[in-house]
Amino acid sequence: MNIYVSNLGFNVQDEDLKDFFAPYGEITSAKIITDRETGKSRGFGFVEMPDDAAAKKAIAELDQAMVEGRAIKVMEARPKEDKPARKNFSSRNDRGGGGGYNKGRW
Repeated sequence: MNIYVSNLGFNVQDEDLKDFFAPYGEITSAKIITDRETGKSRGFGFVEMPDDAAAKKAIAELDQAMVEGRAIKVMEARPKEDKPARKNFSSRNDRGGGGGYNKGRW
């Protein structure tokens, strides 16, 4: 089961996250999500546990637990939703509308 953990302190590392869940059973992976540009924690992460019963117990017991002075939120992760593709406005014929100064000058 994939578990979502939020409201984590920015000093929490992957190993710390794994340690929080280790008493409940086997951990397949534990990953803090970081900002692509800065590499700093975004304050949430994911833990994977192969045993659903152990994962549900961990969720029940760790939700609202205090970690580094913060009440963490723990829940079953939802599947990632597909986002619609972003429209590319780089084409000369499709400038995305709009007006303004120097419209059409390129």
